[in-house]
Amino acid sequence: MRTSDLDYDLPAACIATLPAQPRDSARLMVVNRAEGTIRAHATIRDLPQFLNAGDLLVLNTTRVIPARFEGVRVDSGGKAQGLYLASVPGETRRWTVYIKARRQGPGVEIDLMREGRPVGVRLVLEQRSTDEEGAWVARVLGTEAAETDEQVLERVGLTPLPPYILQARKTGGVEVADDADRARYQTVFAQAQGGSVAAPTAGLHLTPALLDTLRGKGVVRADVTLTVGSGTFKPVEAEFVEAHPIHAEWCAMTPDARAAILSTRERGGRVVCVGTTSVRTVETFAALHASGGEPPAQMDTRLLITPGYAWRWTEGMLTNFHLPRSSLMAMVGAFLGPEGVARLKTLYATAVREGYRFYSYGDAMLILP
Repeated sequence: MRTSDLDYDLPAACIATLPAQPRDSARLMVVNRAEGTIRAHATIRDLPQFLNAGDLLVLNTTRVIPARFEGVRVDSGGKAQGLYLASVPGETRRWTVYIKARRQGPGVEIDLMREGRPVGVRLVLEQRSTDEEGAWVARVLGTEAAETDEQVLERVGLTPLPPYILQARKTGGVEVADDADRARYQTVFAQAQGGSVAAPTAGLHLTPALLDTLRGKGVVRADVTLTVGSGTFKPVEAEFVEAHPIHAEWCAMTPDARAAILSTRERGGRVVCVGTTSVRTVETFAALHASGGEPPAQMDTRLLITPGYAWRWTEGMLTNFHLPRSSLMAMVGAFLGPEGVARLKTLYATAVREGYRFYSYGDAMLILP
């Protein structure tokens, strides 16, 4: 499929820069998967109306870390921004990072800041990363010996909101305290295990009360984990989507979660994935299951789902409205069948007319059989 087929026009006013408040007040477009037609315009809190006893909801319980940082160059005072990607294995205080600053090079030093004040931590760029294109390996100075890297990030980092939200806020003169984003750009069911530099955004809509209501109705829950990487921000640049060099992401599924999925399917219930990260995890382990043998509990996945994909376990999907030319849009289009991308663009055009909000802090679409 040509990447240009994933283009669509979106007015800037449709990009959500703030989350719905409360979470479950976000709007919900309910779609018939087989026909690609709209069944209802609702809200997230109406979700129990569309799920049945015996259905299974799959949640990605990853935790978002405050991976974004701001600072100033020591030599010039020029501004710098960046994103923590990973700690270098086997090394102490060496990070792989993206840096946005003029004249990058080995030896460049950046003092990290929060709210315009130095935090006492300095990054020293050492060499280009051999694992992440465009990234640097940096030495981290000024930390406490007993601190873990995640504790350092909790102290000095900022919420890793997508660049388009930050730019839209800047353009619109919208200022939001990082503490507010840190709470809101995290699902209510996130576990202690962290590492994600972006949220599983469909899960942001769910509340404890809504999950309780679903459980009371007999909707079963299974938890999986996929660590969302920086590649989630990257558009597809190849001429054909299938040529996109999909980023690897670590994912995990317990034997109990796998058993819950299999038993749901045997009973005739529907496996409904909350978000594309849950879909990617479920379909990765489904492929392993189909090949026979005992799947590992965890692995890296490079699964790229495009139109024509043979779906295995996923039968329903709760997902936000995605960026054009993204692998996520290709996935949702694939879920809607042979003419799925065209159907999806028609649904998106309706969403624009109806005033739905798009992207990470935006509204959602529920696709069911």
